[in-house]
Amino acid sequence: MAEAVVELLERAARREVPLEELRALRLAVQAVPPAALRARLSDDHLGALFALLSVNDREQVSACVSILERLLQALDPVYVIQNLREELQKGLFHPDDSVKILTISQVGRIVENSDAVTEILNSPELLRQIINCIGGEKIAVAKEAIKSLSRIAQTQDGLEALFVSNLLSDLKNVMATNDIVRYRVYELIVEISSVSADSLNYCANSGLISELIGELTGDDVLVRATCIEMVTSLAHTPHGRQYLAQQGIIDKISNIIVGAESDPFSGFYLPGFVKFFGNLAVVDSPQQICERYPVFMEKVFEMAESHDPTMIGVAVDTLGILGSNVEGKQVLQKTRSRFQSLLNRIGHQAKNAPTELRLRCLDAISSLLYLPPEQQTEDLLRMTESWFTSLSSQPLELFRSISTQPFPDLHCGALRVFTAIANQPWAQKLMLDTPGFVEYVVDRSVEPDKASKDAKYELVKALVNSKTIAEIFGNQYYLRLRAYLREGPYYVKAVSTTAVEGAE
Repeated sequence: MAEAVVELLERAARREVPLEELRALRLAVQAVPPAALRARLSDDHLGALFALLSVNDREQVSACVSILERLLQALDPVYVIQNLREELQKGLFHPDDSVKILTISQVGRIVENSDAVTEILNSPELLRQIINCIGGEKIAVAKEAIKSLSRIAQTQDGLEALFVSNLLSDLKNVMATNDIVRYRVYELIVEISSVSADSLNYCANSGLISELIGELTGDDVLVRATCIEMVTSLAHTPHGRQYLAQQGIIDKISNIIVGAESDPFSGFYLPGFVKFFGNLAVVDSPQQICERYPVFMEKVFEMAESHDPTMIGVAVDTLGILGSNVEGKQVLQKTRSRFQSLLNRIGHQAKNAPTELRLRCLDAISSLLYLPPEQQTEDLLRMTESWFTSLSSQPLELFRSISTQPFPDLHCGALRVFTAIANQPWAQKLMLDTPGFVEYVVDRSVEPDKASKDAKYELVKALVNSKTIAEIFGNQYYLRLRAYLREGPYYVKAVSTTAVEGAE
């Protein structure tokens, strides 16, 4: 096979390969191991394939791109940059986006190699053109350019090349293309800033983070909505949070939420601002965030109590995030009756709202009610039990009725609620005391599809792995659950049939 590939490559080098043979070569190179390809390739072979990209024939270009993808992957990155620099340079100017993506992805490979990255950093024209590709019409080209530039910035030399040279001017120039391209550059800056405090310093000193923050706190409500997502990404890292706090950005976001009361267009950006604090509370300290920025909690409750499905959805998601750890649960518990009545409202939405909001409610309920075994103190168990009973007058029946509906997503969402409480003794007693519930759990016939079978299996697993289950459920039910777990999620009981003479 390798010989056949080489023969076709030789003919390609002499420009003697018609389109049909290029198609054959595309299939052939996929079947040859990289080591065998590496041993037989020459500069002429690769140069010829790059030369074949210069024709105005989409199918030929597509075939050559596929072949080159495979061949270049087989080569050492140092070899690629030292011997094919000019071809890569031309590829970035090619009118076909697939050629640009091929070239940029190769640069991404090269910069991951410590020996080859210097070659790239010494090629400012190559880097300049990759920066220009961020402004390309096709999002796939821009994404590949962002990915490669982000990899380049993983090293000190890469940061110097991008932010302490003329390339910074190129980056700022490409931002001026239009709003969409400007946000792509911000996306790149946030990605680089998230790597380390050092990376963040380079980005901050470039002035680009200040521009992003300026847009976040500016008057354009649609721009605010876009920028808050990027700032939320920055807040996922400790050094990013520290920077935002030091610059007073978190206080500014809090003040904008306060001012949203009198802004008729706040609906555009308020969900993103609330999500920002929700994420901040989880990665930081829920108690500290909620105490320092009380407007956040107040706004979440207001949104959850509103009649706007969009606002309710964001509030429910945020409550689920906030209550995903014990500290967050305790913060919510401090609001006492207000949260209890809110739970009743969420339970009502889980039953009656449009499907998408019902799913979000079910996920939030699962998150709020789950308690890891090591954190099951008497107080916390009492709390989750009281939360569960606040959801509805008959909460177990509520989720059981949802789980019997012919919608797989809702079915699985309800099963996840049962799984969340399955390791808590009060829930096990409630399940045992509810007629037919344990039989429902071990009944395989009610799960119509793979996702449902998997969700039911997770419920059974959570019950069996609980330390209190054998004592509460008793031996008979415990053994049935153990058998279900042992048989796996997709077990089908064999049905024996007896042949009767003369039967059809």
